[in-house]
Amino acid sequence: MTGDHQTLALFLFSAFVAVTLAITTWVSRNRHGSAEEFYAGGRLFSPMENGFAIAGDYMSAASFLGVTGLIALFGYDGLLYVVGFLVAWLLVLFLVAELVRNCGRFTLADVVAARMRERPVRIAAGTSSVTVSVLYLVAQMVGAGSLVALLLGGTSAAARAWTVIGVGALMVIYVSLGGMRATTWIQIVKAVLLLSGTVALTVLVLLRFHGDLDRLLLTAAERSGQGDAFLAPGLKYGGDWTARFDFISLGLALVLGTAGLPHILSRFYTVPTARAARRSVLWSIGLIGGFYLMTIILGFGAAAIVGPEAVRGSNAAGNTAVPLLALNLGGGANSTGGTVLFAIVAAVAFATILAVVAGITLASSASVAHDLYASLRRRRAKPRSEVAVARVASVGIGVVAIALGLLARDLNVAFLVGLAFAVAASANLPVLLYSLFWRGFTTRGAVWAVYGGLVPALALVVLSPVVSGSPDSLFPAVDFQYFPLQNPGLVSIPLGFLAGWLGTVTSAEVPDEAKHAETEVRALTGAGAA
Repeated sequence: MTGDHQTLALFLFSAFVAVTLAITTWVSRNRHGSAEEFYAGGRLFSPMENGFAIAGDYMSAASFLGVTGLIALFGYDGLLYVVGFLVAWLLVLFLVAELVRNCGRFTLADVVAARMRERPVRIAAGTSSVTVSVLYLVAQMVGAGSLVALLLGGTSAAARAWTVIGVGALMVIYVSLGGMRATTWIQIVKAVLLLSGTVALTVLVLLRFHGDLDRLLLTAAERSGQGDAFLAPGLKYGGDWTARFDFISLGLALVLGTAGLPHILSRFYTVPTARAARRSVLWSIGLIGGFYLMTIILGFGAAAIVGPEAVRGSNAAGNTAVPLLALNLGGGANSTGGTVLFAIVAAVAFATILAVVAGITLASSASVAHDLYASLRRRRAKPRSEVAVARVASVGIGVVAIALGLLARDLNVAFLVGLAFAVAASANLPVLLYSLFWRGFTTRGAVWAVYGGLVPALALVVLSPVVSGSPDSLFPAVDFQYFPLQNPGLVSIPLGFLAGWLGTVTSAEVPDEAKHAETEVRALTGAGAA
């Protein structure tokens, strides 16, 4: 990339960082240090504000960079991510949002522990939430590394490493100083920027083809070198039965995983009522739905205008398709329009990554402090000491995410998020649904549901082609691949539900009918909700 690209993109990115740091500093001066303030922003956000913040949390680097890259490289099969990410919100709307807001205070474990023995349930749910959050963070770090490599005109390991470290440092600052209120406002600013940039690119792609979608798709198919196969199922997931099962596994993970993501669940506590939580989801569905429809056009636009070979040449996983598309739409590498548009898209992508990692880090540090730390202490932790632990935990989580991000830097961002969704759907969703809807659910069932989904999901990923046994794996020189699928959801999600059922039916514990009745009334009416 030319010096103009670098200078302008870095200037715009620095401007966003300056604005968000100013927001964080302002919020840190006006906070009063309570747990409710740090974890839930004082529950003061309106449904529209929270809807934009949820959309900002959900529209991550996986969506903006990874999904468009997969569509540009694999055509129709890349659309699975779009469909999965969007359909998942119906499950959140109808089964989770309002009930979680009524039953919990800050984390997933609050919902489950309401009718179980707190200590084992909080330790299990907290461990699972931190694991899912770290996996999700890794994807954002990889996106940051890919983007800066393109921006700086090279793929040097040092440049990508320092970028990942810089993003990690900023996310720790956002969370430790500003808590949920600063993170929410950063998400809102980022959502507006991302939607504006996506609309602009979509309009430019449609103008390039005079609004003719047929011509766009046919040109994409022609430039792909795959012909009609580019527009039909099977290019990525149709080669053999293993690929088809991988397709099913990924679809299950994407549709079921959203309802188990800790940083999404924590958003429902930032509004004053359950009704406001439900309206937040409606706002977010509209914003996210429009965004994903536009990513389809951007993905096929990148294939038609840039070409899959150029995309793959820049980044083998396709993570740089959108910046390259912006460069071409603006007039090419040495044009003023190309420089400006590329810089804007690069800055928006950086903003996306920063905002999302802040939200995830906050959710995971809340799980460490509110669930793990509070449970492992003999005496109940004071709210202020909990908040202090959460700030320290954000540093530790940032370090772990940076290390894993450097290790997984050559994988597709959307694919990495698919793994996080699979773990969330395997470990968090079964215990959440059983707690809300099964009268006879017990403590042993809750603990078994979490570990029965979490452990197999992680073990199957380690034994899959993602980690070893293929040229594209994390460790291509070794081979301990015993599980053929790249996404474990097809096996690990049913195991999570099965383990929860088995733990309950083999438990000697008598379910507390009164606590279940209280939870049911609170979930459906909001009576007694925090």
